[in-house]
Amino acid sequence: MTDEKRMTDEKTMTDEKRMTDEKSMTDEKTITDKKTLTSEEKKILEGVLFSPGDPELKAIKLRAHNLCQDYNRCYEDETEKRGALLREILGEIGEGTFLQGPVTFHYGKHTRIGKRTFINFHFTVQDDAPVTIGDDCNFGPNVTIVTPLHPMLADERKAMLDRDGNVRRFCYAKPVVIGSDCWFGASVTVCPGVTIGDRAVIGAGSVVTKDIPADTFAAGVPCRVIRRLGESDSMKYKPEILADNRVIETEQEN
Repeated sequence: MTDEKRMTDEKTMTDEKRMTDEKSMTDEKTITDKKTLTSEEKKILEGVLFSPGDPELKAIKLRAHNLCQDYNRCYEDETEKRGALLREILGEIGEGTFLQGPVTFHYGKHTRIGKRTFINFHFTVQDDAPVTIGDDCNFGPNVTIVTPLHPMLADERKAMLDRDGNVRRFCYAKPVVIGSDCWFGASVTVCPGVTIGDRAVIGAGSVVTKDIPADTFAAGVPCRVIRRLGESDSMKYKPEILADNRVIETEQEN
């Protein structure tokens, strides 16, 4: 095993452990906040069937949808107004994060975005279950993140019975976790339950149905790992693109 590969593998394992720890902390934070959750929201977090037509859930969604409309009507240079609206819409947003708009969040409060992340035009997040996005990510236009799922059988999608025998329409949801320093090309769709590791690159038009490891380039429908990213991907080996610019060299331990 080369030193570069060994160092990359060790870094990847460390990052994957960190993401697992962060997901656990996020879950704990969500559980801590359960006192403020509705009964149907608690079901969402438990991964069991819930009723999307529940009046309390509909009120949360209506609030988020209206705030998104307010955000989308803002001019880009109305920085303070846009920032205030995002803080109302989202569960958490880090310093320096920019959302070009238009945006659509289903619940809003179930989404947390880290610092210095850039999100391009037409960002859609159906955040029934929690959606967590790390620091320093870049999202191309028309990216969609989806967490809810429906029964596969048509009759069950139309109606089922709750524990009291009332007819209800049900769905369930799985959380999405995206690490730090990720890049998503245009028109990527992230499906329920997916975790994407730090520094992953997802090719344009991909449909991500399974977890993607850190430090990999993945693409396709369904999205699959194409290769591991490494030193050979540096811009310093592309002089025709680099032109008269320079890569900032970082010291690595031997």
